[in-house]
Amino acid sequence: MIRVLLADDQALVRAGFRALLDAQDDIQVVGEAGTGDEAVRLSGELTPDVVLMDIRMPGVDGLAATRQIASKERLHGVKVVILTTFGLDEYVFEAIRSGASGFLVKDTEPAELVQAVRVVAAGEALLSPSVTRQLISEFAARAKEPQAVRGLGELTDREREVVALVAEGLSNDEIARRLFMSPATAKTHVSRALGKLGARDRAQLVVIAYESGLVRPGWLG
Repeated sequence: MIRVLLADDQALVRAGFRALLDAQDDIQVVGEAGTGDEAVRLSGELTPDVVLMDIRMPGVDGLAATRQIASKERLHGVKVVILTTFGLDEYVFEAIRSGASGFLVKDTEPAELVQAVRVVAAGEALLSPSVTRQLISEFAARAKEPQAVRGLGELTDREREVVALVAEGLSNDEIARRLFMSPATAKTHVSRALGKLGARDRAQLVVIAYESGLVRPGWLG
Protein backbone atom coordinates (compact mmCIF):
# COMPACT_ATOMS: atom_id res chain seq x y z
CA MET A 1 0.00 0.00 0.00
CA ILE A 2 1.37 3.42 -1.02
CA ARG A 3 0.83 5.91 1.82
CA VAL A 4 0.24 9.51 0.72
CA LEU A 5 0.18 12.83 2.60
CA LEU A 6 -1.68 15.73 0.96
CA ALA A 7 -0.38 19.25 1.60
CA ASP A 8 -2.48 22.07 0.16
CA ASP A 9 -4.05 25.13 1.76
CA GLN A 10 -7.31 24.60 -0.16
CA ALA A 11 -9.56 22.03 1.52
CA LEU A 12 -11.51 21.48 -1.71
CA VAL A 13 -8.33 20.54 -3.59
CA ARG A 14 -7.34 18.11 -0.83
CA ALA A 15 -10.80 16.56 -0.86
CA GLY A 16 -10.61 16.00 -4.61
CA PHE A 17 -7.19 14.41 -4.41
CA ARG A 18 -8.25 12.24 -1.47
CA ALA A 19 -11.34 10.94 -3.27
CA LEU A 20 -9.28 10.09 -6.36
CA LEU A 21 -6.39 8.41 -4.54
CA ASP A 22 -8.39 6.54 -1.91
CA ALA A 23 -10.39 4.95 -4.72
CA GLN A 24 -7.25 3.08 -5.80
CA ASP A 25 -6.61 -0.38 -4.40
CA ASP A 26 -2.90 0.29 -3.80
CA ILE A 27 -3.00 3.88 -2.48
CA GLN A 28 -4.11 5.27 0.88
CA VAL A 29 -4.22 8.92 1.96
CA VAL A 30 -2.91 8.88 5.53
CA GLY A 31 -3.08 12.59 6.33
CA GLU A 32 -3.79 16.14 5.18
CA ALA A 33 -1.89 19.36 5.86
CA GLY A 34 -3.07 22.91 5.21
CA THR A 35 0.31 24.58 5.80
CA GLY A 36 3.97 23.85 5.21
CA ASP A 37 4.57 23.52 8.95
CA GLU A 38 1.84 20.88 9.18
CA ALA A 39 3.31 19.05 6.20
CA VAL A 40 6.71 18.81 7.90
CA ARG A 41 5.18 17.74 11.23
CA LEU A 42 2.90 15.11 9.70
CA SER A 43 5.72 13.78 7.52
CA GLY A 44 7.67 13.14 10.70
CA GLU A 45 4.72 11.55 12.47
CA LEU A 46 3.33 9.48 9.60
CA THR A 47 6.42 8.87 7.40
CA PRO A 48 4.34 8.61 4.21
CA ASP A 49 5.79 7.20 1.01
CA VAL A 50 4.77 10.26 -1.02
CA VAL A 51 3.88 13.86 -0.13
CA LEU A 52 1.88 15.84 -2.69
CA MET A 53 3.05 19.35 -1.78
CA ASP A 54 1.44 22.58 -2.94
CA ILE A 55 4.14 25.11 -3.69
CA ARG A 56 2.26 28.13 -2.34
CA MET A 57 0.98 27.87 1.22
CA PRO A 58 0.73 30.38 4.08
CA GLY A 59 3.70 30.60 6.44
CA VAL A 60 6.26 27.98 5.47
CA ASP A 61 5.76 27.43 1.75
CA GLY A 62 6.11 24.17 -0.16
CA LEU A 63 9.75 24.76 -1.05
CA ALA A 64 10.83 25.37 2.55
CA ALA A 65 8.77 22.41 3.75
CA THR A 66 10.34 20.18 1.09
CA ARG A 67 13.80 21.33 2.13
CA GLN A 68 13.08 20.50 5.77
CA ILE A 69 11.73 17.04 4.94
CA ALA A 70 14.65 16.24 2.62
CA SER A 71 17.18 17.31 5.27
CA LYS A 72 15.93 14.79 7.85
CA GLU A 73 17.85 11.54 7.52
CA ARG A 74 15.06 9.39 8.94
CA LEU A 75 12.70 10.79 6.29
CA HIS A 76 15.03 9.92 3.42
CA GLY A 77 12.44 7.51 2.05
CA VAL A 78 9.72 10.18 1.90
CA LYS A 79 9.32 11.39 -1.68
CA VAL A 80 7.94 14.88 -2.30
CA VAL A 81 6.07 15.82 -5.46
CA ILE A 82 5.53 19.54 -5.88
CA LEU A 83 2.12 20.68 -7.12
CA THR A 84 2.13 23.91 -9.09
CA THR A 85 -0.25 25.93 -11.23
CA PHE A 86 2.72 26.96 -13.35
CA GLY A 87 5.03 25.22 -15.77
CA LEU A 88 8.76 24.80 -15.29
CA ASP A 89 9.59 28.09 -13.61
CA GLU A 90 11.82 29.40 -10.84
CA TYR A 91 9.77 27.56 -8.24
CA VAL A 92 10.18 24.18 -9.86
CA PHE A 93 13.90 24.74 -10.39
CA GLU A 94 14.30 25.47 -6.69
CA ALA A 95 12.02 22.57 -5.77
CA ILE A 96 14.36 20.06 -7.40
CA ARG A 97 17.33 21.62 -5.64
CA SER A 98 15.38 21.44 -2.39
CA GLY A 99 14.98 17.68 -2.68
CA ALA A 100 11.70 17.20 -4.53
CA SER A 101 11.41 14.04 -6.62
CA GLY A 102 9.43 15.84 -9.30
CA PHE A 103 6.46 18.06 -9.93
CA LEU A 104 2.96 18.04 -11.33
CA VAL A 105 0.85 20.81 -12.76
CA LYS A 106 -2.42 20.99 -10.82
CA ASP A 107 -4.60 20.48 -13.89
CA THR A 108 -2.95 17.11 -14.58
CA GLU A 109 -5.40 14.43 -15.72
CA PRO A 110 -6.58 12.20 -12.82
CA ALA A 111 -5.04 9.06 -14.32
CA GLU A 112 -1.70 10.86 -14.64
CA LEU A 113 -1.81 11.93 -10.99
CA VAL A 114 -2.42 8.36 -9.86
CA GLN A 115 0.38 7.07 -12.08
CA ALA A 116 2.69 9.80 -10.79
CA VAL A 117 2.18 8.68 -7.20
CA ARG A 118 3.05 5.11 -8.18
CA VAL A 119 6.12 6.16 -10.14
CA VAL A 120 7.55 8.26 -7.32
CA ALA A 121 6.74 5.64 -4.68
CA ALA A 122 8.73 3.14 -6.76
CA GLY A 123 11.78 5.37 -6.43
CA GLU A 124 11.78 7.02 -9.83
CA ALA A 125 11.93 10.76 -10.41
CA LEU A 126 8.80 12.29 -11.85
CA LEU A 127 10.53 14.06 -14.71
CA SER A 128 9.93 13.15 -18.31
CA PRO A 129 12.96 13.45 -20.63
CA SER A 130 11.51 16.61 -22.20
CA VAL A 131 11.01 18.21 -18.79
CA THR A 132 14.47 17.10 -17.68
CA ARG A 133 15.96 18.82 -20.71
CA GLN A 134 14.17 22.04 -19.79
CA LEU A 135 15.51 21.68 -16.27
CA ILE A 136 18.99 21.13 -17.70
CA SER A 137 18.76 24.36 -19.68
CA GLU A 138 18.02 26.16 -16.40
CA PHE A 139 21.08 24.62 -14.75
CA ALA A 140 23.25 25.36 -17.77
CA ALA A 141 22.22 29.01 -17.66
CA ARG A 142 22.99 29.24 -13.92
CA ALA A 143 26.06 27.00 -13.64
CA LYS A 144 28.86 28.56 -11.61
CA GLU A 145 32.23 27.29 -10.47
CA PRO A 146 32.19 23.53 -9.77
CA GLN A 147 31.51 22.49 -6.18
CA ALA A 148 33.07 19.59 -4.33
CA VAL A 149 30.59 16.70 -4.21
CA ARG A 150 30.94 13.80 -1.78
CA GLY A 151 31.35 10.48 -3.53
CA LEU A 152 32.20 11.87 -6.97
CA GLY A 153 35.68 10.35 -6.81
CA GLU A 154 34.18 6.94 -6.07
CA LEU A 155 32.39 6.73 -9.41
CA THR A 156 33.82 4.43 -12.04
CA ASP A 157 34.42 5.84 -15.53
CA ARG A 158 31.30 4.06 -16.73
CA GLU A 159 29.21 5.44 -13.86
CA ARG A 160 30.43 8.96 -14.66
CA GLU A 161 29.40 8.41 -18.26
CA VAL A 162 25.97 7.21 -17.19
CA VAL A 163 25.45 10.15 -14.81
CA ALA A 164 26.34 12.55 -17.62
CA LEU A 165 23.70 10.91 -19.82
CA VAL A 166 21.11 11.13 -17.02
CA ALA A 167 21.97 14.84 -16.89
CA GLU A 168 21.33 14.97 -20.63
CA GLY A 169 17.78 13.82 -19.93
CA LEU A 170 18.09 10.25 -21.19
CA SER A 171 16.00 7.40 -19.79
CA ASN A 172 17.54 4.04 -18.85
CA ASP A 173 16.45 2.60 -22.21
CA GLU A 174 18.05 5.52 -24.08
CA ILE A 175 21.26 5.20 -22.05
CA ALA A 176 21.34 1.48 -22.82
CA ARG A 177 21.08 2.14 -26.55
CA ARG A 178 23.71 4.89 -26.43
CA LEU A 179 26.23 2.75 -24.53
CA PHE A 180 25.33 -0.60 -26.13
CA MET A 181 24.24 -2.26 -22.89
CA SER A 182 21.01 -3.75 -21.56
CA PRO A 183 18.44 -1.50 -19.83
CA ALA A 184 18.97 -3.57 -16.67
CA THR A 185 22.68 -2.80 -16.72
CA ALA A 186 21.99 0.89 -17.27
CA LYS A 187 19.60 0.86 -14.32
CA THR A 188 22.26 -0.84 -12.17
CA HIS A 189 24.82 1.85 -13.03
CA VAL A 190 22.29 4.59 -12.19
CA SER A 191 21.45 2.92 -8.87
CA ARG A 192 25.12 2.60 -7.91
CA ALA A 193 25.75 6.25 -8.80
CA LEU A 194 22.75 7.31 -6.71
CA GLY A 195 24.15 5.41 -3.74
CA LYS A 196 27.70 6.71 -4.04
CA LEU A 197 26.59 10.32 -4.47
CA GLY A 198 23.88 10.17 -1.81
CA ALA A 199 21.32 11.39 -4.35
CA ARG A 200 17.62 10.84 -3.74
CA ASP A 201 16.76 10.20 -7.39
CA ARG A 202 17.55 11.07 -10.99
CA ALA A 203 16.49 14.69 -10.50
CA GLN A 204 19.20 15.08 -7.88
CA LEU A 205 21.72 13.49 -10.26
CA VAL A 206 21.04 16.31 -12.72
CA VAL A 207 21.78 18.84 -9.98
CA ILE A 208 24.98 17.05 -8.96
CA ALA A 209 26.19 16.61 -12.54
CA TYR A 210 26.08 20.36 -13.13
CA GLU A 211 27.11 21.64 -9.73
CA SER A 212 30.12 19.30 -9.59
CA GLY A 213 31.27 20.24 -13.09
CA LEU A 214 30.85 16.66 -14.34
CA VAL A 215 28.74 18.19 -17.08
CA ARG A 216 29.35 21.75 -18.17
CA PRO A 217 27.12 24.24 -20.02
CA GLY A 218 27.47 23.93 -23.78
CA TRP A 219 28.27 20.22 -23.73
CA LEU A 220 24.72 19.28 -24.65
CA GLY A 221 23.03 20.03 -27.91
